Amino acid sequence: MLNITLDDPASSGQTLQQQLHQGLVDAILEGRLPMHEPLPSTRDLATSLKVSRNTVMLVYQRLMDDGYLTAVWRRGHFVNEQYIRQQLRLRVDTRTASLFSPERDPKLWERHLGFRPSAARNIVKPGNWRDFPYPFIYGQVAVDKTTISRWRDSMRLAGSLAHSASWVGDQVDMDDPKLLEQIITRILPHRGLRAHPEQMLITIGAQNALFLVGQLLAGKGRRVGVENPGYVDARNIFAASGADIVPLPIDSEGVVPSSAMNSCDMVYVTPSHQCPTSVTMSLDRRLQLVERSRAEDFILVEDDYEHELNYLGNQRAALKSYDNSGHIIYIGSLTKLMFPGLRVGYIVADSELITELRALRRLSYRHPSGQDQRAMALFMGEGHLDAHLRRTRDRLADKWQIMQSELASQLPDIHFTPTAGGSAFWVTLPKGIDAWAVHREAARRGVLIEPGDVHYVDGATAPRNHMRLGFAAIDRGQIAAGISQLRDAIMTVTAEKDKGTATQ
Repeated sequence: MLNITLDDPASSGQTLQQQLHQGLVDAILEGRLPMHEPLPSTRDLATSLKVSRNTVMLVYQRLMDDGYLTAVWRRGHFVNEQYIRQQLRLRVDTRTASLFSPERDPKLWERHLGFRPSAARNIVKPGNWRDFPYPFIYGQVAVDKTTISRWRDSMRLAGSLAHSASWVGDQVDMDDPKLLEQIITRILPHRGLRAHPEQMLITIGAQNALFLVGQLLAGKGRRVGVENPGYVDARNIFAASGADIVPLPIDSEGVVPSSAMNSCDMVYVTPSHQCPTSVTMSLDRRLQLVERSRAEDFILVEDDYEHELNYLGNQRAALKSYDNSGHIIYIGSLTKLMFPGLRVGYIVADSELITELRALRRLSYRHPSGQDQRAMALFMGEGHLDAHLRRTRDRLADKWQIMQSELASQLPDIHFTPTAGGSAFWVTLPKGIDAWAVHREAARRGVLIEPGDVHYVDGATAPRNHMRLGFAAIDRGQIAAGISQLRDAIMTVTAEKDKGTATQ
């Protein structure tokens, strides 16, 4: 039985032609269309569905090309019985699996798992964060319709025959030369960097770059210094490799070059905007770190996220730009401020290390999507990434000002770390106020925040009165009301704490 409903393309995300094609394929494979009866004529189906006859004709032709339908002269279109029977023969009967084991072994993975990544302390972000009217959530972005439209055009062009050679075949361990060229000419100079293609590797986002570096340079018996508080996923990646994690203190200038670094084999830092406090590393501190890495012979991993988001003063040159000894590995992302879900990152390092990282990447997934790489190269080549970053910086700078003003006026009893930019504020609540209690109370008021204790290496001793407020995803017009609701949540938690103290 043919029963197809077509929705508005604007809300469904599919054209009428795509919806009709999918509906007919589903009907054919589910056996709802008898093989001995013709489908409705193109004119009749178009009339019943209130679409153009041309739409139906194009769908019927495509289904014939793909083998689903066959045309019979003067009778119409029929389901291709031979093709469907071939499809049905592909189904596999798995009932025999029950013959080999009467019941599941409850101890199976307890015996075979060497470690459990799921047990690591991680930031938990609800999948329905868009349902919160005040999402002060970090790592998500507001929709930029202009950028989406231009990215769609770049993907369409990358998928054309003219560019297909760059991604149709297996590229083994190679990267798209056009994307490397765009990064070298458009991205690196703004960071004070120069590089050749053999000194670069494309990755599936900056986090994947950290994983590759961790697999190659961390491991059992190695000591990795991380900022404390710091980037949770980097800490977990290095810990998962078996390395010993060394917490490194931070201050208003970034990571402190303390004596704890002396025993490290590798040190991970976020100099542009420290994660999670968003402070920018000073020039003096950068030079100290570069010299320290050479003198103490440790590898310095520079994660340069949010480099573009300085609203006060000029952007600082990357640590890697001062490196003449080869001790620094630079990691960047092309998509974090555009589409975090797209996942395109890169590594800049000595060619000898890139050779090994490339070989390691090949063992894992060979190379990132060739079509995504070519689309990004085209997107950057037309200046769309630069334009997106300018628009994003302007929007976030405006929100940054509003956030500072509202936090200072509505929450005078809290402290937020002064920054020169970024997309979040690191907030310290009054002593004794639990950020998780505030998190729960704020959520009831439609406010989504991120408690900060997870960013500390030692969860048992981590302070419980820190939280991070991201502002990239929230509408600027909602910030003041969101801070007001957060203030009420903090007041409620404070009153409950005082009440509990008084009754003890």
